[in-house]
Amino acid sequence: MGQAYNLSIIVPVLNEEAQAETLIRRLQVLAEVVKEIIIVDGGSTDNTRALLAEHFCVLDSAAGRARQMNTGAAHAGGTWLFFLHADTSLGLENIHYAIRESAAGSWGRFDVSLSGQRLMLRIIAAMINLRSRLTGIATGDQCIFVRKKLFDEVGGFKDIPLMEDVELSKRLKRYASPVCLDSKVITSSRRWLKYGIWQTIFLMWKLRFLFWLGKDPAQLHALYYRKD
Repeated sequence: MGQAYNLSIIVPVLNEEAQAETLIRRLQVLAEVVKEIIIVDGGSTDNTRALLAEHFCVLDSAAGRARQMNTGAAHAGGTWLFFLHADTSLGLENIHYAIRESAAGSWGRFDVSLSGQRLMLRIIAAMINLRSRLTGIATGDQCIFVRKKLFDEVGGFKDIPLMEDVELSKRLKRYASPVCLDSKVITSSRRWLKYGIWQTIFLMWKLRFLFWLGKDPAQLHALYYRKD
């Protein structure tokens, strides 16, 4: 199949060797219909970079998701930029739907579904999607997409270690409301299950509240990753 859409998919990675083969398979399907896939490695100490470089363009960057995604965007040639987390699954149907529904828009995101069959995970995902619709704020797990022209105009992601997705959404909202797509991407529930669903819910709300109060994102980052 020839390349159909003038979009760039940007994937920040760091020490993702354990799921590299799964990521490669997912991205190879998408590579058939997009202009380019850009992997940005933040200094992996395992074989992540080597494994992905066998199949895709891999750029090097200082660690930090915002820095990595900005690095990818600076090299991207697509009209649209899709920022995809390594543990989020974006399907062909998502891309087709996004291009069709976002023709007149400037930026947007997908609804998210958490992997796994537990009822509480489905409830959490539904609440995330509802909150996003009500506030116009997108999270990285929802695969934020934006026209490159607008992304460059607003200055890309702010170089902060956490909440870069929330902060970007707030600035993009000044230009246009997001296109909120009900087409679902699937993101890993591994953190929710590892640390406990209710504990993670509390932590997520705490982090967002502290960010709203103006807390230093570096301190929020330390709090978020305190158990890793």
